[in-house]
Amino acid sequence: MPVRRLAVPATAGCLFCASLAPAYAEVAKSTEIAATSSDRVATLPPVTVSATDDSRHDTGFATRRPASVTKSGAPAAESAQSVTVVTRDLMDSQQAQSLNDALANSAGVVTNVFGRRGWDDFIIRGQRAADSVFVDGLLVEANNRIAQELFGAERVEVLKGPASILYGGVQPGGVVNIVSKRPRPELFGELGLTVGSHGLRQVTADVGTPLSENGKAAVRINALATNSDDPTDYVWFRNRWIAPSLSLDLGARTDFTILASHNERQYVRQQGLPVNGTINANRNGTLPASRFIGEPGAQPYDGTQDRIGYALTHRFDSGWTLNQNLRWQTLSLTGTLVSAGTMAANSQTLNRSGTQQDFSGNTFGVDTNLQRRFTFAGMQHDVMLGVDYRRSSEDRLQRTCRVAALNVYNPVYGASINCPSAYNLDQTDTFGTLGFYARDQVRIGERWLLSAGLRHDTARTSTTDRLQSRRTDDTSHAVTGSAGLMFDLTSWARPYVSYATSFLPNLGTDVTGATFKPETGRQLELGIKFDMPGKTGLLTLAAFDLTRRNVLSSDPINTGYSIAVGEQRSRGFEAELTQDLGGGWSIAGAYAYIASEVTEDSVSGNVGKALNNVPRHSVSLWGTKRFRGALAGWYAGAGVRAESRKQGYSFNYSVPGYAVADVAVGYAAAHWRAALNIKNVFDKAYYAGGLSNNVVAVGNPRTAMLNVVLSY
Repeated sequence: MPVRRLAVPATAGCLFCASLAPAYAEVAKSTEIAATSSDRVATLPPVTVSATDDSRHDTGFATRRPASVTKSGAPAAESAQSVTVVTRDLMDSQQAQSLNDALANSAGVVTNVFGRRGWDDFIIRGQRAADSVFVDGLLVEANNRIAQELFGAERVEVLKGPASILYGGVQPGGVVNIVSKRPRPELFGELGLTVGSHGLRQVTADVGTPLSENGKAAVRINALATNSDDPTDYVWFRNRWIAPSLSLDLGARTDFTILASHNERQYVRQQGLPVNGTINANRNGTLPASRFIGEPGAQPYDGTQDRIGYALTHRFDSGWTLNQNLRWQTLSLTGTLVSAGTMAANSQTLNRSGTQQDFSGNTFGVDTNLQRRFTFAGMQHDVMLGVDYRRSSEDRLQRTCRVAALNVYNPVYGASINCPSAYNLDQTDTFGTLGFYARDQVRIGERWLLSAGLRHDTARTSTTDRLQSRRTDDTSHAVTGSAGLMFDLTSWARPYVSYATSFLPNLGTDVTGATFKPETGRQLELGIKFDMPGKTGLLTLAAFDLTRRNVLSSDPINTGYSIAVGEQRSRGFEAELTQDLGGGWSIAGAYAYIASEVTEDSVSGNVGKALNNVPRHSVSLWGTKRFRGALAGWYAGAGVRAESRKQGYSFNYSVPGYAVADVAVGYAAAHWRAALNIKNVFDKAYYAGGLSNNVVAVGNPRTAMLNVVLSY
């Protein structure tokens, strides 16, 4: 009688498969016995088992991997809140150089609104969110002074809307989590070289090796060195980055990885152009986009950021899983800013001022949670209990300097920057918070998924003003929460509704020395998520209503101080798709409609105005095609990025909308690959956002990048 045997997968190079081999042998033996005792010929279909090594990055634009930004084992498709995961493959196909480049793939995220000033600047759902950047689940710092190095990221995740239930004091628009590259269980190495427009020269290295036979103990080092000029005269950037990581084999139930990095950035701040001569007509003509309004002799910005910490996961016999992330970080940043003031009556001479800045500080954070899945009262529960502590301290020194005016139509540089010996700002801000949180995700029947969480935070802030010989302390308490309900309408469509709140302690004091009340936020979101056929992608449609209160803004009268501007609201709709199609096609698309406004303000004229730099419409689309047959190894990519006009309450003009196109072509062989990307291929001139009534940020012109990577 014929017997059909189950094939045991080959174990060479697959530790997971090797561990399954005995189980497969037992299954095969049982199948043989059952077939022998049957009177009929039993023909069983072949069974294929594959294992995915979580240390490797996702292949393609879509991912089924759990989004760690949600602190759960569920993929983004099963979260009752909008979540974007930008994979390494998507970033590489676009040759993304900065966090802003990666975030342009997320619906409702507006990037580069302050131009090329050397920092990460972005808005989520109408609200500035650049100070809510996390790396491996821990906040970078209370004020995000140093741009994060994207080469060290395995993927970038965006959780939209209030996220205080998971992360404590954060801005209500959303949070960004960068997942660092981790050691792999096999020997590998890559050496890359990139050259491009405006003097771009970049060398990268990414190497790793296992330290144990099973590959669980391993080491990895990724490093980068970049030198680049800028489309603006006299502006340049120098980046140095190295990130060693080490995983240890502490047994099958424990995962432990040490993560460290050293980041150096030196640059000249690109400060935009005067509004008079760009957005507004000037009788002397239009200013060239390459015009520099600062001083070439000013002190460049010099920043350093160092980190060391670990990620720990331990699975207990009882079914509980312990997760802990811990990190210590230091920061220093110095430089001199020459900024633009008003234009003189001749519409040629630009008044200028200088600011000498010195920031230094440190941040310690530790987040610990316990999770367990169990069944109670006929329902499946996924419970998480956690405690989160972080403390940051920052010293701020500032001098206001005098700089001569500049004829921007016939510039003559070399003016002295006259700074007083005394500081006009000398203070230390310290922020500490301790939060306890709990969340339960309940599977009700086969189709309903209910999630609910609650958190209590105690936040302590202190400001020491050495000029006034004054110290101000403040303690605040906050209870935040979230709730979401998702329904499995079909196996591929899941409508949901969620509500979440947030808080954010406002650091510092106003000009009178008074502390600020914490900022709060709340959001209602309705949406539906569609799994693409074969789970090859995810389509998310979401509508939201977000309100933010006790918002701080720069004091327009007293430089270096802040004021509370009241309440802001943004409402909108988002559509986002990532999918890996058959035939070598991959696509990532995002569209957002956002209506934003100031609803309460101490300045009555601001009420009803749009929030700064929030376009009503924004869209991004990027697709690649990997060829087969005679063109095997080749791929091509193309996309578009567009925004409608932007307005604001702190500047009195409209920034025109724009649309730019990007293209790419590349080839991948066994041990090398090459790619040529051209961004803004038609060299569209545009403006990125409004900075003030005097200055507008300049967009990026056409740039070309050629990247070659050797690997083994």
